[in-house]
Amino acid sequence: MRIHNLYIGDDGETHFRDIEVEWVSESPAGRLSERLPASGIIFRQVPPDYDLDWHPAPRRQYIINLDAGVKITASDGEARVIGAGEVILVEDTSGKGHLSQAVGAQVRHCIFVPIE
Repeated sequence: MRIHNLYIGDDGETHFRDIEVEWVSESPAGRLSERLPASGIIFRQVPPDYDLDWHPAPRRQYIINLDAGVKITASDGEARVIGAGEVILVEDTSGKGHLSQAVGAQVRHCIFVPIE
């Protein structure tokens, strides 16, 4: 399982990398990762015309898209569409940040899981 990660590099720019979830146990019910820290859960509904200019993340958090995607552009120029069912860990809490834009003109429901 892949998690997109948006982070600040040594050059001060935001970049993407992939994090592979490490499975630590397995049972007939499936595989599990280790328990990760979290400090809450926030539900969000995003309008279909969402187009946010450069901004840093408000906190370190996982974002889980439930039913639609979002296009995220890092300050280094790389853009990714984070689709429905995908997870991104945003850690670019300072600097220029990133662009966020709705895709497919759909309302997006997502879950924020702060980790601070």
